[in-house]
Amino acid sequence: QVQLRESGPGLVKPSQTLSLTCTASGEPITNTYYYWIWVRQPPGKGLEWMGAIAYSGRTYYNPSLKSRTSISRDTAKNQFTLQLTSLSPEDAAVYYCGARITSLLEVVTTLKGPNEYDYWGQGTQVTVAP
Repeated sequence: QVQLRESGPGLVKPSQTLSLTCTASGEPITNTYYYWIWVRQPPGKGLEWMGAIAYSGRTYYNPSLKSRTSISRDTAKNQFTLQLTSLSPEDAAVYYCGARITSLLEVVTTLKGPNEYDYWGQGTQVTVAP
């Protein structure tokens, strides 16, 4: 059983960079076929898939966010991190980390709701304001 916990600042100023960390417990993030994913939900809107880092360390991004998004990992700490640059108020959202176990990349990039993930964090609220 994997548990995921998001951590990071709840308030970020416009134009700054958001850095969120997801700590996984229960399984190494290098386990084969595990994909570690960042998703967000702005107020009143649906879930937006932001990107993923695979067990291999390879990363995948939502094309609409790719220029501002970076996902990395620290295997020693069993953590993966999201960085989102040039924040604007439109980036305010609840940010979630999740995990999906699959041998098919297309499954990872087309995930919709939380019930399609094998594991899901509780989420962390991020506000963007001066």
